[in-house]
Amino acid sequence: MNRLLKFALMLALVAALVIPIACAQESAGDEGVKWAVGNAPPAPMAPAPSFMERSSDSASYDNDGGSAGNLNGADIDRKIVRTGNISMEVEDIAKAQVAISDIAVQLDGYVVTSNLNADKEHPRGYISFRVPAEKFNTAMAKLRQMAVKVTNENTSSQDVTEQYMDLKAQLSNYEATEAQYLELLKKADNVKDMLEVQRELSNVRGQIERIKGRMQYLERTSDTSLIEVSLTKSVPIGESTWDVGGVFKGAVDGLIAFGKVLLSILIWLLVFSPIWIIVLVIIFVVRRRKKAKSAASTSK
Repeated sequence: MNRLLKFALMLALVAALVIPIACAQESAGDEGVKWAVGNAPPAPMAPAPSFMERSSDSASYDNDGGSAGNLNGADIDRKIVRTGNISMEVEDIAKAQVAISDIAVQLDGYVVTSNLNADKEHPRGYISFRVPAEKFNTAMAKLRQMAVKVTNENTSSQDVTEQYMDLKAQLSNYEATEAQYLELLKKADNVKDMLEVQRELSNVRGQIERIKGRMQYLERTSDTSLIEVSLTKSVPIGESTWDVGGVFKGAVDGLIAFGKVLLSILIWLLVFSPIWIIVLVIIFVVRRRKKAKSAASTSK
């Protein structure tokens, strides 16, 4: 019994010593945590992006999404610019130009440029026209049929699909930016902000018009093909090319040129005549004196 009493007293004494110490440590720990939290520096806040940064981020997102969507699409409308050049001999250049104009109209096209050099010796003609791209081969075939001889022919194709898709993506980005500026314009509460937004909005709209114009040009040049035709007059086999009138005209021109040269020489001699006269007089006097001296010495 005495042993149990002593054991209980020892447990009570140990508890009395340990519990205050544990409580003190727990209290100190709580206070340390509270102090660390209360005195820790506040976390830095990320600065809010300006309007131009937000517009740029939105444009980049739209650009990535738009480009990926367009380039990864299963069906892409290819933009191919085709051009043809043909040089040919015809019997009558003027009539050939009229016939080529008719071909352009028949194929739903139109004439771009036409000119005629009516030189008798070397007559030449030129005409360019546009036809729908799908009728390019038909137009070239018709030109070959009407020619007496095709002296040169070449065609070229240029794929501008990637350029067109890039312009389309840029247009989408600028239109999205324009919409953001319009929203900002509605929220502007002072004249300074309104003027600033309107200035940026004007710049964006200018870029939109420029891109639309470039896209329309690519659409027009890819939907229609340009064909350029050089015309020369054919000379039938056995036909003499000697021209009496041309030879006579050349001879007259040569005579006139010779007369001009001769007249120029005479004018130069006339202008410098005082100098030549003085020189001739001096030569005459010197020779006269030499003759006089020779005659005097001989008589002695």
